[in-house]
Parts: sequence; structure tokens; C-alpha cells
Amino acid sequence: MSYIRSRKHNPVRIAALVAATFSMTAMAADEVSQLPEVAVKSKKEVESFKTDESANTKFTKPLLDTTQTVQVIKKELLRDQGVFTLTDALRNTPGITMQLGENGNTSAGDTFSMRGFNASNQLFVDGIRDLGAVTRDVFNTEQVEVVKGPAGSDIGRGAASGYINLITKLPTLTNSNYATAGYGTGNKKRATLDMNQALSDTIAVRLNGLITESDVQKRDNVDNQNFSIAPSIAFGLGTDARGYFYSQHIRQDNTPDGGIPSIGMSGFYNSNANLNAGRKVDRSNFYGSKNDYERVDADMFTAKLEYDLSDKTTVRNITRYGRSSIDRVLTGINGLNPAGSGAVATDPSTWTVARTRQRIDRDDQILINQTSLNSIFDIGGFKNSFTGGIELIHEEQKNRTFAAATPITAANLYNPDDNDYLPKPTATGAKTDGRTATIAAYAFDTIDLTDKWQVNGGVRFERYDTRANALAATGVRTSLSDSDNLSSYKAGILYKPATNGSVYLAYGSSYTPPASANFALSADPDNQNSGALDPQKTDNVELGTKWNLLNDQLNVTAALFRTENDKQTSFDPVTAQATQMGKTRVTGYELMAVGNLTEYWQVSAGLTKMNAKALDQNSQNNAGVVSTSTGVRWIPEYSATLWTQYSYNNFTIGGGARYMGEQKRLVTTVDPSINNMPEIQSYTVFDAMLAYAVNKSVNLRLNVYNIFNKEYINTMNNSGARVQMGLPRAAMATAEIKF
Repeated sequence: MSYIRSRKHNPVRIAALVAATFSMTAMAADEVSQLPEVAVKSKKEVESFKTDESANTKFTKPLLDTTQTVQVIKKELLRDQGVFTLTDALRNTPGITMQLGENGNTSAGDTFSMRGFNASNQLFVDGIRDLGAVTRDVFNTEQVEVVKGPAGSDIGRGAASGYINLITKLPTLTNSNYATAGYGTGNKKRATLDMNQALSDTIAVRLNGLITESDVQKRDNVDNQNFSIAPSIAFGLGTDARGYFYSQHIRQDNTPDGGIPSIGMSGFYNSNANLNAGRKVDRSNFYGSKNDYERVDADMFTAKLEYDLSDKTTVRNITRYGRSSIDRVLTGINGLNPAGSGAVATDPSTWTVARTRQRIDRDDQILINQTSLNSIFDIGGFKNSFTGGIELIHEEQKNRTFAAATPITAANLYNPDDNDYLPKPTATGAKTDGRTATIAAYAFDTIDLTDKWQVNGGVRFERYDTRANALAATGVRTSLSDSDNLSSYKAGILYKPATNGSVYLAYGSSYTPPASANFALSADPDNQNSGALDPQKTDNVELGTKWNLLNDQLNVTAALFRTENDKQTSFDPVTAQATQMGKTRVTGYELMAVGNLTEYWQVSAGLTKMNAKALDQNSQNNAGVVSTSTGVRWIPEYSATLWTQYSYNNFTIGGGARYMGEQKRLVTTVDPSINNMPEIQSYTVFDAMLAYAVNKSVNLRLNVYNIFNKEYINTMNNSGARVQMGLPRAAMATAEIKF
């Protein structure tokens, strides 16, 4: 944590020892005194969903006094909800939407937007960027921290909407062993292991492991397998000098899901009258091949060293090397055809849907060294809470290029056959190699002006150098480069009307250079990844308040925000040239509550309202038609989440709801009626949980998801032609064992 507490002189412990000493002396002086009878009752231990501190060392104050929206999702909440993936974990925070991909393509790994902007490349582990197309599991995660609003000063380039920081489980001096075994609908099998052992007074080891395999419920031929392991060892625990050495290794073997056609769904439109009146396809239909596959390997090695220079100053150094690779062949679906070979336009049994096969062969690597210092000190009678550091980063992504497989047999729309022969895309010999080197320095300071007033500021200076090398199938090599200096800032003022509350006003900025996500620069000056373009800038203003209520058991927050991203590429119809005059503006508010209403009644809830506008954004298609964006796609006006549970004796019962507002796909002046599905309709999904503690060592839990079997669209591709449906009613029974 960023603010330091002495490990040598705990005032609470000293006070307890002094009180005990005086108590014993008084009893010895009065031999006739008698202790009152004390009745001890065993109660079920309830682990709170609320935390007061972030594990992010770049924050200088507790969450209550941090001038930014930060939500911490603890492992206890994820455990009770039966949540296993990062995507599902993020459903505990409103304002996040999931993405499917471009037209016939399907995005790989965790893909989502936050507060109106893509955040798929803003994933961090222990404050360090995590690259790779990986569907992340939370088996080795202590808590998920969601930081909203531009955060360029925190993490550097590309942080237009904030970032997600996963905190790793590390060794402690407490011996504990924990295992789970579960089975659920869709033939889902899952087992985890978390073993922590102290080898001495200062050394401990920990091992986290996961093995899971499952079919995807109501989906033919789609399945997932994951084997992961995360060993770690720590030295010097409880002393001034500590060292943590840990790694994580993930192996996934999945059948990727290309989704189903959107025909027949509410809102679907096609200019062909027969197709327009067509019925929905069976949601279990699989339009791919038995030879579709997705294999993911991800490895991460970390060394973290900490040294307490004093009770109020700590210096840290973290070195990490990470590498991930994905090899995937997926069959996507595109246009509908009611008049193919031998087809009868009025006979749906003869209708077909076009298919394409795509292949991804991608490697990501990152090497980073981060040195930081946290300190609390006085200057001129004012308390300063300071953190600063230096980062050296090397990131790299390699992609091989594949020729489109031909010919591809179209699939029968209502009765696809996964035995159809579909040729595999072949390597062309072309490849791209993009890399970015970054050197950065940052500093943050919070000054306590009085007991009620605080001011804070932060700055990050970074120099990035991006190089993109490409080899064409013809053997021609090209090399592009882009470099720049970026300065990102944040500042805030905070007022504490009471010790348990705060009101703040804050500003933050960030920059997104060309090719920030994949380091693949473009020679096309009109392309948003052209190195000739200026970095996009994002500014955010937030007015908020945070309160700890009910004897600090419940935290409630409220925030108004306005985020504007400018210098987006836009087509100027007057000059017929691309310019950087486009903007996106998102305004809204957010409400959250997490913690205990009573000793045994817990809650986690959130609500976000967003109004997203596209300003001066024009585009021209291949036919020369110019359209103007009038809004931002996939951004719901309202989204909300609720989970609450109550413990009584050895039982715990809980439940919750997730609401997602309408997500528009088409937000331009072009008529949306000719383009498949214009939107994802709003939906509400309810979940429930029942747990029984057999004893202190064994807990049994049943989770039921989508208890009312609501049929809804989870994600849709950008053309609106295909969708992935949300999980139908499902259940998972889990046994948790402490030993």
C-alpha cells in the first residue's frame, strides 16, 4: 500500500499490552475481586466485501480520500457469486460493456469498453501492463481494482477511460490451505488449489493452481479447457527487507465460438422480404468446423523487492517478463443467401449463410523494470504523502499473415453441418513485428493543508519509440516508426466535512498515440494508426463524494464526470481529406455502495448513467457515401448491478441482478434499417446463491445463474449480422475445503 505503517510499533497492540498489565496488577492487589462470567457464542465468520485500501502503490491515500472513482472487487465477493473469469468479475461494476469484433472476425481474449472508450489494452497485473489475447481467470487474484477516468499519469499512454488492475495472491506468514471442487451444467468441471505455508519466521511459499474444462451451455461443439499454475516464494516477511518471486503459467485449449446469425431477432431487418420474415435459428447451432481451435500459452515471471528505509519510507523494485501466444482458427459467418445453388427463396430449409475462416498466430512480449518510492514527510508544517518512480518498458507483438481459405462451403442456415470440409488458412510468408520502448518518470503528492482540506497532484513524463517492421508475401520489407514525448497530469482538491466522508473535484488527462494497442503503424495518412498523426488527448473532470457509514461498515460513493477525447480521425467533405477534428464526449454519473448493512447482511451495488456524443466525426465508405456519427456505439445510457447476501447460523443466501441498457450499433446518418440488427436490446438478469457451512473446514455452495432463463444478446459484431447469446439458466455446485 502506498502509505506506510510501522511494523515495529503497533499502537493498538501497545495499548492492549498496557491495559492488560494494569488489569493484572489490580487483580493481584484485590484478592477478593472476581471476574464476571463471560458467555462465548460461536458465530459464522463473515468476510466483508468492503476494503479501505487499494494495493496500488501509486495511490497516496486510502480509498476514502482518493480523488477518483476506484472500485475494489474482492475475492470473497467473486467466490460467493461463483465468478471465475475477469469478464464475469467486471459485471460487478456498471459502465463496462463487452465487445465481439469486426464483421466476420471475433475478438480474442478479454475485450471490453469502459465509460465509453475501449479498455481492452488497459489490463494490468500488480500495476504492470499485461499483454496478450487471453481470457483471464481469477484463480490467482486477490482482488480486482477498477480505476475509472483517464489515467495517463498512472499508467501512461492509451488510458482514455481508466484501467483494470489485478492484484496477485502472494505468500504470507499465515499457514492456510484451501481447495475447491465444482461441477455444473454444461458438463462444467473445475478444481482450484491455494496452499500457503510459512517455512520459517520470515520465509513463506504459496501455490495456486487451476484445472477446468466445460462445454458451453446451449452451444454445440463449443468447449473450453484451462490448466494454470502460479508458484511463489517470499523472503524477509515481517522485516524491513522483503523479496517476492512469483510466476504464473496458463495453458488454454478452446473451441472458439463464431456466434449465430441475428435473423429473426427483434429489430432484425433485411431488404429481402423472405429473409426479413425468417425465423430465428436455434441458439445451439454451430456454424464452424470440428477443426476450429484456439490454443493459448501465457507465462509471467516477476521479482519484487521492498525495503523500508524508515517507518514512513519504502523503496520498491519490480522486474517482470511476460510472454503470451495465441494460435486460433475460427469460422465466422457473414451474409445470408435465400437463392443459392438449388435453393428456393421461399423455402427456409434451403437458405444458407456465408462463412469465412480466419487464423490468428500472434505473440506478445513485455519486459519491464519499475523502481518506486513511497514516503510520508512534513514540509513547512504540512503533511505530504508522496510516491514517485521510474519505468523502463519494452513491449513487442508479432503477427503472421494468412491467406483467406477458399473455397468455403456455405452453411445451411437452420441446419449447419460441422463435418463440412473447410480448408485451413495458409501462411503467406508475410508477417509484422511491432515494438514500443518506453522510459517514464512519475510523481504524485497529497498535501494535508488542514484536518479538512487536502490537495493533490500527479505527473508522468514518458518518451515512447514505436517501430513497425513488415515483410510482405512478395518479400518486400517496410519499416515505419513514430516517437514522441508525452506529459500527463492529474490534480484534485478534497474537503472532509467529517472524518468518515469526503467531497472532491479532480482533473486527469491521458494520450493515445497511433498504434498504441498493437504497435502496427500504417503508411496510410488517413489511417488512425498513421505515425504522421498526433496522439489523441483525453481530458476528464470529476466531482464526487465518498462516505463510510454504519460504523465504517458500508462505503457509498457518487460521482459526476465529463470525459472528452479529441484529435480523432474524421473525413472532411469540403477538402476530401482526413483530419483530426473528431471528438467523443461522455458525460454521466455513477453511484456505488459496498459493505455491510448489518453484521451478517452484505451488499455490492452500482449504477451508471452515460450520455455519449460523437462530435465532428465523418467517414466515407468505398462507394463514396459520407456519413456522420451522431453517437457512440455499444454505450448504454443506463447500466446497473446489485448483489446482496445474508448469513444466518451456518447458512448464507444471496442473490443479485444485472441491468444493461440498450446498446446501439448504428449511430450515424446512414439509414440503419438496411443493416441487420440496429442494437442490442436492454435486459435484466437475476442470479442466486445458497451456501451451507458444514463445519469450519467445509463449505458447500450452489450458484444459479440467470434463474429466470432470460434470453438476451450478450455481444454483437459491428455489422449486426451475428451475435453471441447470454448464458441461459445454469448452475454450479462447489465444495470449498480448508485443510
